[in-house]
Amino acid sequence: MEYSTLQPWEDIGETGVVYAVGSLYGRFQKLTDQRKAKGKRYCLTTLLVIVFLAKLAGKDRPDEIADWAGNHADELVGILKLTHSWMPSHSTIRRVFHSVMDENEFDQLVREYQQQEQDEGEDDVLAMDGKALRGTRIAGQERSDHVLSVYAVRNQLVLAQQAVDCKENEIVAAPQALAQVSLVGKIVTGDAMHTQKATSQQIVVGGGDYLWPVKENQGHLYEDIQRLFAPDKPKPGFGQITHDFLTAQKTNYGHGRFERRTIQTSAMLNDYLDWPGLGQVYRLEREFSWLRQGKVYKTSCEVEFGITSLSRTHAPPDKVLGHRRNHWLIETGLHYRRDVTFCEDATRMTIGSAGRILAMVHNLVIGLIKRAGYHNAAKARRFFEGHLADAFQLLITSNCLS
Repeated sequence: MEYSTLQPWEDIGETGVVYAVGSLYGRFQKLTDQRKAKGKRYCLTTLLVIVFLAKLAGKDRPDEIADWAGNHADELVGILKLTHSWMPSHSTIRRVFHSVMDENEFDQLVREYQQQEQDEGEDDVLAMDGKALRGTRIAGQERSDHVLSVYAVRNQLVLAQQAVDCKENEIVAAPQALAQVSLVGKIVTGDAMHTQKATSQQIVVGGGDYLWPVKENQGHLYEDIQRLFAPDKPKPGFGQITHDFLTAQKTNYGHGRFERRTIQTSAMLNDYLDWPGLGQVYRLEREFSWLRQGKVYKTSCEVEFGITSLSRTHAPPDKVLGHRRNHWLIETGLHYRRDVTFCEDATRMTIGSAGRILAMVHNLVIGLIKRAGYHNAAKARRFFEGHLADAFQLLITSNCLS
């Protein structure tokens, strides 16, 4: 009689590694290896695990990953249960990105894994923004690859990434990216480029809400909201014009800068404006003061108008202000980390879809770091550099035990 100590949600790899079925390690084994069998010294799963462990340990460029793997060969042999101690070269690492994996297949893997790992919560914000992959630019060409990401702010997970021809085409790519995620109960935010009726309709029909800034690209809409919040100047002999404005204010101070944010919301234009699912409009004023030795030496003020499908009952002014501010976490939590912490733009990936696949790898690693309980990605990488077994656990386990 045969016995197994495996749990129902576990499986065992060809080298003897036990992993959760829904883990990244398990999903790697389902990827198609486009190499021919002749001369193949490493299976695709082993190569990907080495890349991810190196990324978690603070190594970015292919040559750094190869050198790191060679220096940690004995430890990697024990963790991966390999029968040999030689490690892949930097050229092998590069081929993983530009010729070994299929972009669409890997993109589907990333989407399914990230959406599986997402913990649902009230008022989850999905921030949508594009980014140029400068490491893909070839000398003599005018542009680099561009992607549009849908980023779950609370979980720090990229739920969808859509390739874009250029920044202006983000308007076309946005509906395609949103179609890949569940919008039920989500609040989708973006910049003024995405303030489009078709996109708003798609979100409302999908069971979600939108929050968009409005600029001159929507001329009539911008003027109507601006006129609503304009200073009240009643005619002589007439009283003040009745309005329903609600106000909230928040202040912050840090790094020598004082910031005051004041928002006013109104539902008076809901029936007037021809916009899908409109719940309220807002006027957001940001006042900045820079201090030096306790004295203000520079000030500035910005005013933004916007719309949202969130009702005033569900989202009072302070919540609208918070959701709008949360949108910018895609810059600090995703774009900044990929550019600065993971040196994405400084890593040359110019062949085929290598740059877009590298961006997906970084999206996954950022999600793994958040799942490990770290808010500082650089600090997490310093820890995992000396604790490879802990890093490997992130690859073979999953939040969803199936």
